[in-house]
Amino acid sequence: MTRDDFCLKSLIRPVIDFPKAGVIFRDITPLYQSPRAMRVIADTFIERYVEADFSHIGAMDARGFLIGSVLAHQLNKPLILFRKQGKLPADVLAEGYQTEYGEAFLEVHADSLCEGNSLLIVDDLIATGGTLIAAASLVRRMGAKVFEAAAIIDLPELGGSKRLQDMGVPTFCLTEFSLTE
Repeated sequence: MTRDDFCLKSLIRPVIDFPKAGVIFRDITPLYQSPRAMRVIADTFIERYVEADFSHIGAMDARGFLIGSVLAHQLNKPLILFRKQGKLPADVLAEGYQTEYGEAFLEVHADSLCEGNSLLIVDDLIATGGTLIAAASLVRRMGAKVFEAAAIIDLPELGGSKRLQDMGVPTFCLTEFSLTE
């Protein structure tokens, strides 16, 4: 089966006015309820990255954990968890960022990476890019570099992919939606 044979977009549920008025939330839970969709997602990412030169996979809390753990297992790479503030038990580095809904903080264990490491960072969606930009900043603070930022969905009109690219982080997404779609 190829990606052309299966449309992921049809399984991504739009939820109007969630979590606040004027927002169309892109719910990926139907993708995870479809073994076929999950296989397409995993296989597409695995095919893209199987021979790529990076040392770790970083997954964003919480929906990024779903695909990040599959990729880490299939590509035999260590998995680094980027968590919401207050969720990690050891010494952390923190980075503040703006979301579509307000300010938040992303944390990672301070000893997760070292100079010379290269990281593929994954999340479910790139909107304004805040979470992935914060992760990229944390990666750089540890002396490592970001190989690429990958997501299932891009919302290009919100500018996150462009902001990542402007800071030298390439992006890859399986699908995209316009804000009115």
